Amino acid sequence: MESYLLDWANLLLRWVHVITAIAWVGSSFYFVFLDSSLTPPVDDDLKKQGVSGELWAVHGGGFYHPVKFNVSPPRLPEHLHWFFWESYSTWLSGFALFTVSYLWSASTYLIDKSLMNWSPGAAISVAVAFLVVFWMLYDAICQLFGQKKNGDAIVGGLVLVLVCVAAWLACHWFAGRAAFLLMGAMIATSMSANVFFWIIPGQKKVIAAIKAGQPVDPVHGQRGKQRSVHNTYFTLPVLFAMLSNHYSFTYSHPQNWLVLILMMFAGAAIRQFFVMRHGWKLGRNKHPLPYALVGVAVIVGVIVWLQPAPVAPRVAIPNATNSVANGDHPAGATGPSSYESVRKVLAQRCYMCHGEQVQMKNVRLDSPEALKLHAQAVYQQAVVTKVMPMNNATGITDEERALIGQWFQDGAKVE
Repeated sequence: MESYLLDWANLLLRWVHVITAIAWVGSSFYFVFLDSSLTPPVDDDLKKQGVSGELWAVHGGGFYHPVKFNVSPPRLPEHLHWFFWESYSTWLSGFALFTVSYLWSASTYLIDKSLMNWSPGAAISVAVAFLVVFWMLYDAICQLFGQKKNGDAIVGGLVLVLVCVAAWLACHWFAGRAAFLLMGAMIATSMSANVFFWIIPGQKKVIAAIKAGQPVDPVHGQRGKQRSVHNTYFTLPVLFAMLSNHYSFTYSHPQNWLVLILMMFAGAAIRQFFVMRHGWKLGRNKHPLPYALVGVAVIVGVIVWLQPAPVAPRVAIPNATNSVANGDHPAGATGPSSYESVRKVLAQRCYMCHGEQVQMKNVRLDSPEALKLHAQAVYQQAVVTKVMPMNNATGITDEERALIGQWFQDGAKVE
């Protein structure tokens, strides 16, 4: 029953998280586009009001004319929309999903004992510390160097180093799948913290000054814009980290930390292309195509790098059932693909989680009928993606996976 309820919690939280993330990312992308596409106002009345830029757009059968005031408008409207619940809701639902999916079952999903044989409590504490420590270091970098000459370049370089170090540590301390998700959660936490600690408080100070009839300090707008720009560059790396945990060929690679760094770098480069493209259309900068080409080149390089090695020809070994079950025959060799040979492998590697006592994900494999029902899933999870057993906790061998694969290709017979 616990597994069933956790599955429902996972599904509903994932649904909410995706919806709120779409709203947050969409508004972020829109305002970056808007800032980059504004042109000086033509109307004299707008100039007198202090408008610094305007944009005409058409959408959904109507025309829109957003304008931006330099520092502050002449007067505050009665209704002012705030963009912060998109961020907060995304983080809250994401952390809840991370808790249900990984922290709740840390010994299964968070810990890889071949990397770090620590207790669930220790693993959970370190995982949460990743979110907090990264934000503190990133925020310190922004405050120390963000306002200096060439501050954006300095901050960008230092944050890149910080992300690389965090990726190396995460992938050497946690199970690969959890490490990738943790990196995404870590960066997303800093994105939401930017909104919570800097962007929204700065906007509140501006509004308070306007209401009090005091001069508005432009530094609040400058800091808010800086953190907002950081968030837009973080977006594509975070999305890759979150989505990649469904594709084991990324996080199961021996150099998975480098795979993650390269793909996040590619995402940031491609995002730079789109950010600069808005200004290029107005003649404000050179064509940003090189950024997109660099990002695509990195992705293609990773694809080539990760391509699987050619499969060695199968060599049949008579009466090899026991040796296959024990994983002690040469690579590339396979034994008989009978149900009995597969059953012995499953009994040793899978029944503890999918047997009489425990049925994780409501899947049971300890009978011919049940195995036949889940044959496709077993082949997909154990042979194709190699996601199961989780973190290979039971030590299944490549030969045993090959045996299961051959059994499935031979028709998944259970007689």
